[in-house]
Amino acid sequence: MKIIDRYILKKYLITFFTMIILFVPIGIMVDLSEKVDKMIENQAGTAAILQYYVDFTFYFANLLFPIFLFLSIIWFTSKLANNTEVIAILSSGISFWRFLRPYLIGASIIAIFSFVMGMFIVPDASEGYNDFRIKYLKAGHDKHRETNNIFNQINDNEIVYVSSFTPSTQTGFNFTLEHFEGTELKHKITAGNIRWVKADSTFRLASYEKRIIGKNGDIVETKRRHDTLFNFNLDDLTPVSYVAETKNLFELNEFIEKERKKGSPNVSRYLVVKYKRWSLPVSAFILTLIAVAVSSMKRRGGMGVNLALGISLAFIFIFFDKVFAILAEQSDFSPLLAVALPNIIFAFIAFFLLRNAKR
Repeated sequence: MKIIDRYILKKYLITFFTMIILFVPIGIMVDLSEKVDKMIENQAGTAAILQYYVDFTFYFANLLFPIFLFLSIIWFTSKLANNTEVIAILSSGISFWRFLRPYLIGASIIAIFSFVMGMFIVPDASEGYNDFRIKYLKAGHDKHRETNNIFNQINDNEIVYVSSFTPSTQTGFNFTLEHFEGTELKHKITAGNIRWVKADSTFRLASYEKRIIGKNGDIVETKRRHDTLFNFNLDDLTPVSYVAETKNLFELNEFIEKERKKGSPNVSRYLVVKYKRWSLPVSAFILTLIAVAVSSMKRRGGMGVNLALGISLAFIFIFFDKVFAILAEQSDFSPLLAVALPNIIFAFIAFFLLRNAKR
């Protein structure tokens, strides 16, 4: 690595991390000013608040990663261009593609950093962040769950259905459990409601009926109330909407496979979360190339024009990212394609801008 590589790489990394260090405290102050009244009203403890803002730091930094990266590169590259350092470098015989080398090295470091953060650190932070918001800042868990017409295959042989579920009381209504062996229904349990009794660690079924399917006739057992055990958890039937965000790389793969076997309608949403974690490191390279192409030329308007253009492109990128993600979650649109499209579109933009920039 030559002096010019170390010089640019140092500026790349220092500016990026400085940008995060500067903006995260601002985000914390804005968030605190908006929510301090609710924290006091709901009696959030000091330790819980401090842990919330530790989690907020990682969550916020990961959420705005593209903007931080984009603006930091535009900032220091524009300064190089305004000081005619870029012209001096290119006039010395170094090609524009050679000039990009330290940027790509920096993008590799940031991509690895983003990968580790997104796969193993941010999930824990996301769980703490969202749990605090629901407990102290929102109305409750119900708004973050699917609570109506819940249908789940809990294992290879059993299917569960409840018409509605109340998380606060751990109660499901119009409960049905069907047990199959192969394709043949062996028995069916129905109940007016099912409730988890924590004190006894049992499920309590009201208006219980069990029908055992027989070749020579069915056997029906009925009870006004029946306490029993099942190999599932009521909470698992209706996971919170952000559950995929709270799982690391290995847990997420297992969770998605489990939900796919259950026939969960939310598999696309979970796949979007999974693919986004892989796409973010790739976007580090694409955004780096676009930022260099935009800011390496000295413009009449100076750094302000570059920053304005950079901010516009960054927000367009985030806009596309959100739109395609929602499209995949709410329709049959491929989650992989939805996550990949913003990177593909901006890769073409990067190629176009670089062709013009190197002239």
